[in-house]
Amino acid sequence: MKAVISLLALSVFLLGLAACSPEVGSKEWCNAMKEKPKGDWTANEAADFAKNCVLTSD
Repeated sequence: MKAVISLLALSVFLLGLAACSPEVGSKEWCNAMKEKPKGDWTANEAADFAKNCVLTSD
Protein backbone atom coordinates (compact mmCIF):
# COMPACT_ATOMS: atom_id res chain seq x y z
CA MET A 1 0.00 0.00 0.00
CA LYS A 2 2.87 2.40 0.79
CA ALA A 3 4.37 1.73 -2.62
CA VAL A 4 1.13 2.67 -4.37
CA ILE A 5 0.82 5.91 -2.39
CA SER A 6 4.46 6.76 -3.06
CA LEU A 7 4.03 6.10 -6.78
CA LEU A 8 0.90 8.24 -6.88
CA ALA A 9 2.64 11.10 -5.05
CA LEU A 10 5.61 10.90 -7.42
CA SER A 11 3.29 10.97 -10.44
CA VAL A 12 1.49 14.07 -9.16
CA PHE A 13 4.83 15.77 -8.49
CA LEU A 14 6.15 15.02 -11.99
CA LEU A 15 2.94 16.25 -13.60
CA GLY A 16 3.29 19.45 -11.63
CA LEU A 17 6.82 19.95 -12.94
CA ALA A 18 5.75 19.31 -16.51
CA ALA A 19 3.01 21.92 -16.21
CA CYS A 20 5.62 24.55 -15.33
CA SER A 21 7.71 24.00 -18.45
CA PRO A 22 7.17 26.36 -21.38
CA GLU A 23 5.90 24.87 -24.62
CA VAL A 24 8.62 23.68 -26.99
CA GLY A 25 9.21 26.30 -29.64
CA SER A 26 7.75 29.19 -27.65
CA LYS A 27 9.76 32.36 -27.09
CA GLU A 28 10.13 31.43 -23.39
CA TRP A 29 11.41 27.97 -24.29
CA CYS A 30 13.94 29.42 -26.75
CA ASN A 31 15.21 31.84 -24.10
CA ALA A 32 15.47 29.02 -21.52
CA MET A 33 17.43 26.89 -23.99
CA LYS A 34 19.82 29.78 -24.71
CA GLU A 35 20.62 29.89 -20.99
CA LYS A 36 21.00 26.10 -20.64
CA PRO A 37 24.56 24.81 -21.24
CA LYS A 38 24.79 23.32 -24.74
CA GLY A 39 26.40 20.18 -23.32
CA ASP A 40 23.20 19.46 -21.38
CA TRP A 41 20.95 19.58 -24.45
CA THR A 42 19.46 16.36 -25.78
CA ALA A 43 19.50 15.63 -29.50
CA ASN A 44 15.76 16.35 -29.66
CA GLU A 45 16.19 19.67 -27.85
CA ALA A 46 18.95 20.69 -30.26
CA ALA A 47 16.81 19.81 -33.27
CA ASP A 48 13.78 21.63 -31.83
CA PHE A 49 15.94 24.67 -31.04
CA ALA A 50 17.30 24.79 -34.58
CA LYS A 51 13.84 24.34 -36.07
CA ASN A 52 11.97 26.80 -33.84
CA CYS A 53 14.52 29.35 -32.64
CA VAL A 54 17.18 29.61 -35.35
CA LEU A 55 15.44 28.85 -38.63
CA THR A 56 12.37 31.03 -38.02
CA SER A 57 11.88 34.46 -39.49
CA ASP A 58 10.65 36.02 -36.22
